[in-house]
Amino acid sequence: MRFPKRRRVVATVVAALLGAGAVAAVGYRVLAPAEVETVARADYPPPVTPTVGVVGRLPAAPLIVDGRLRVYAAARQVYADQPADRGHRVTPYWSYRRWPARLSGVVADGTTVLSRWSDGKLVALDARTGRVAWRADGPGPGVLPEPRRTYAATVWEPSGLSVARTPTGRAVLVVAGARELGGYDLVDGRRLWRVDREQGCVGAAGTTADGEVLGLAKCAGPETVEFRDAVTGALRTRWRPPNAPDVFVMTPVGCQQGRFGCRGLRISGADGSGRGWLVGPGTPQAAPGLDGADTALDGDRAVGTSAGVVTGRSARTGAELWRRADLGPVRIIAVEPGRVHLLTERRDLVTVDPATGAERSRFALTIGHDGIDWQPGRAYAMGGYVAVERAREGSVPGDGDQAYFLVPEPVLFVAT
Repeated sequence: MRFPKRRRVVATVVAALLGAGAVAAVGYRVLAPAEVETVARADYPPPVTPTVGVVGRLPAAPLIVDGRLRVYAAARQVYADQPADRGHRVTPYWSYRRWPARLSGVVADGTTVLSRWSDGKLVALDARTGRVAWRADGPGPGVLPEPRRTYAATVWEPSGLSVARTPTGRAVLVVAGARELGGYDLVDGRRLWRVDREQGCVGAAGTTADGEVLGLAKCAGPETVEFRDAVTGALRTRWRPPNAPDVFVMTPVGCQQGRFGCRGLRISGADGSGRGWLVGPGTPQAAPGLDGADTALDGDRAVGTSAGVVTGRSARTGAELWRRADLGPVRIIAVEPGRVHLLTERRDLVTVDPATGAERSRFALTIGHDGIDWQPGRAYAMGGYVAVERAREGSVPGDGDQAYFLVPEPVLFVAT
């Protein structure tokens, strides 16, 4: 009479084991590392010539790639939509996801979109198709601030991620981690060089317009600016500005996306005062035209704002080239080759030629019933497009997204 009971016990145990196995299998499928590559199904879009003015609102910060696509970031995803001048975000043209790693930065060079992840993985995507071009192991990015929902910092100001293009046209991806600085061939992801440092010694990485790697060494003694060969990683020179304090702030200026292709530096002390320098072959050269904090650099021309006056100067000598006092109080929100974008108190976007001060375009930065009662957050310019985050008046960076942003689609996207 005991056999049926034993059979029930055995059946119960077997059922429990099968259930546990099923849960484990489901858990593995859900939690195991994964990569999802959703490639483009449509033809690569042609370049567009947008109409000057407000294009539309976007919920996320766009990165303009090849003048044809907009690339966005999410917690675990890089994705693109098209065409570049569409007034709203649409179904992705392509998408790339990873799990459980988190996306930490995105840059683009030509038709290559490069992404960096929290586990140190570097993934290059072909912007024309969304297919993975190569993968490489790089240094982990360390602890990064939690991005806002627009992911503007991830695509417009990626930490420790830049591209160097040498005078011969070779492109190198430069990656800085907490303990390592390295260079990777942009074509195939092959690591070209590596510099190991104690934690906190590498400093912020960037690149110059001449294709050198720019860094701030602060391992021992006074801080020093380093210039390295992008292809070999060899140290070219260490440089300290004359009379600089032991600890200073180095701000690259005249750069492209993030901190690459930079043509100048501003070195500032604790009191906020600074001196400008042009970087290129040889030792950095003093650039009095860049001394002001609210100053932008385009080539060898510096554009600054002070007391309601916009002034163009020679960066090298500080000599005034032109001035405009007709715009009232303005601030520079973004710069790109041949264009300086100014925001007025009335929230007009005025784009001027840095060589002459001539106005290229002017229009109100508003759409629908959004109004002009907002303050600018991060901004970005590329290929005649400008994108700017709109924050609530009086909000501060420490506010949560709900309190910080003006509307659910806070990024205003325009063509100049």
